[in-house]
Amino acid sequence: MEKVKLTRAGYQKLKEELDELKRQLMFEIPERIKAARELGDLSENSEYQEAKNEQGRIASRINELEQMLMNAEIIAETFDSSTVSLGDWVLLKNLETGEELKVQLVNPQEADIFANKISIDSPLGRGINGAKKGQTIKIKAPKGIVKYQVLDITAE
Repeated sequence: MEKVKLTRAGYQKLKEELDELKRQLMFEIPERIKAARELGDLSENSEYQEAKNEQGRIASRINELEQMLMNAEIIAETFDSSTVSLGDWVLLKNLETGEELKVQLVNPQEADIFANKISIDSPLGRGINGAKKGQTIKIKAPKGIVKYQVLDITAE
């Protein structure tokens, strides 16, 4: 597996998720399986089947997180306000609507649209990566080309 570049906060968030999933796998799921077994015939026991399926999903996610964290590379906290790079916060202005949008450029593992963290692999992420302050970028969107101007680049 190749290196996974993460912000320090993103690394910590994945580590916390891993700890929580391990806790569930060790304590909560076995209790659910035990309780479901006590209900009788396992071949027709949906509670048992669901608990076993969830156990498999959690184990798979734990493995994925462990691999990511093992291959994680925390991105340098050096900051250059002239060019957008991974981990930077970018203030954009939609040149059509005048609406402003502040997003953080992150790797796919950290992306969270509700926290305004966009993946470097997304159309917007690819468009702003390497852009300079004041530059106008064009993003191909389902409704057509959207133009943004990079108003500001900050570390937070």
